[in-house]
Amino acid sequence: MASSRVAEIFQGDFDDIEATSVSISDVKHLSSYNWIKARTPIIAVPGTPARWSPPKGPQQVKMDSGLYFIAENAVRHPKSPLEPLFRALYLENPSFDIRSIDVVADRNTIRQLLSFINPGLDKSQSFTIHVEVVKNTVILCRVGKPKLQFIKPGMPSGFGHNFEKRYTAHRVKGSSSHYRIISYNFGALKFLIRHETDGYVAVNTAGSSTAVSQSTYDGLSSKMKSVSLSQPNVSLHTTPAGLSIRKDGKAVPLASTLEIKTRTIKRVLAMKDVAAQLWISQTPKLVRAYHAEGNFQPPKVEDVAAAVKSWEDLHQVDLRKLAALIHKVIEVTKGCGGAATIERRGRGTKLTIDRANRERMLPMDLYSKWDEEKQELEPEKS
Repeated sequence: MASSRVAEIFQGDFDDIEATSVSISDVKHLSSYNWIKARTPIIAVPGTPARWSPPKGPQQVKMDSGLYFIAENAVRHPKSPLEPLFRALYLENPSFDIRSIDVVADRNTIRQLLSFINPGLDKSQSFTIHVEVVKNTVILCRVGKPKLQFIKPGMPSGFGHNFEKRYTAHRVKGSSSHYRIISYNFGALKFLIRHETDGYVAVNTAGSSTAVSQSTYDGLSSKMKSVSLSQPNVSLHTTPAGLSIRKDGKAVPLASTLEIKTRTIKRVLAMKDVAAQLWISQTPKLVRAYHAEGNFQPPKVEDVAAAVKSWEDLHQVDLRKLAALIHKVIEVTKGCGGAATIERRGRGTKLTIDRANRERMLPMDLYSKWDEEKQELEPEKS
């Protein structure tokens, strides 16, 4: 792959930007999908997140071991990790106008850019991001990171994976994970963001969330089998890139989604340590589950929407710089032919942007969406 340096960006480049207020607004849930455990890539649209269904009382959970995904979209569909995002989007919103979107990215990609702006806000590490411009839309895709993690039995590790198995229940047969696609405005740009969701809680008619106990869940399980919109394992079609898509599951509102974090009781998880992740995906609920050598006390579901908003208010300087950085990436990529690679090495204070010459990120038929004359179908706000 041929490449050449076109820009270098330093952390201090945005210190003098105008002190205007920036915030996420006009958040919409657009679509979602589940990955299905199979030898070939299969997604279920809209899918359903795992349901929060905690067992009663303290629970002893085994330490994690085995093979786990770090970048499931890239592992299951290496030809085009972003294809499932677009297929799910257009299956649920056939008239969606992609030309209205300025930036398409995964949550983790935005987290990495934010970690460059302020290494104290998130894990600061090396990263590589591929950038492609389609008309006026910029697509970001992180590459190069480990895609799988193998934990040998008996090796010291965490309890997060086995905790989720014990405390949540998959709603779609054969599902391994659930991804959501949302849109919002930020920094004078419109974003299309994909992120993984750990689970959801029921929302009652008054609008408040209710955790569902294991016994209650068991009583509902037979009734909930009918949530599928079609018979499972029936493929609607297979795309030219080999992605099979079936219509299965039931959409749940963004307001009911949650993030799950497990920690030893000796190491409390502060809100500031998870707020950036929740802010990017606008995830409103959080479970902080604490354990003593794998023994978990009953955790609770917290509504953290107000805390995430407070975090946004407190980090205006960092968020203004993030918006300015993304604008700069767009400007540079458009100016160098529409394909670039962003790289940060270690905890360095410099980003490099190189012109790139590589295969396109999406199957060719999806690029026609930028040429179609149609109006956006407005989904309901979550």
